[in-house]
Amino acid sequence: MKLKHDETNVVGNWIVENGQVRGDATCERIRWLTAHYLKKLATSKQYGAWETLFQDPDDGRYWEQTYPKSEMHGGGPPALICVSKEECQKKYVL
Repeated sequence: MKLKHDETNVVGNWIVENGQVRGDATCERIRWLTAHYLKKLATSKQYGAWETLFQDPDDGRYWEQTYPKSEMHGGGPPALICVSKEECQKKYVL
């Protein structure tokens, strides 16, 4: 369930079943990673919790959680994107 060294994007999707919308297994994985594994470093000053920066405690990589399909109900499914330290420093106060 942890992030693999060759992963750079983890993107969830919505699934419609019996008229209900729910997150797929990737959404559940992102939820677990952000709640139990990744270290939360910062929240976007401009966008609040819609953009949150995390760090992998095993390899030190930075991951940004966003909601790229924000036009969807509830902000759409989450995504974790690996970002460089330089990108983090431009956007977040570390």
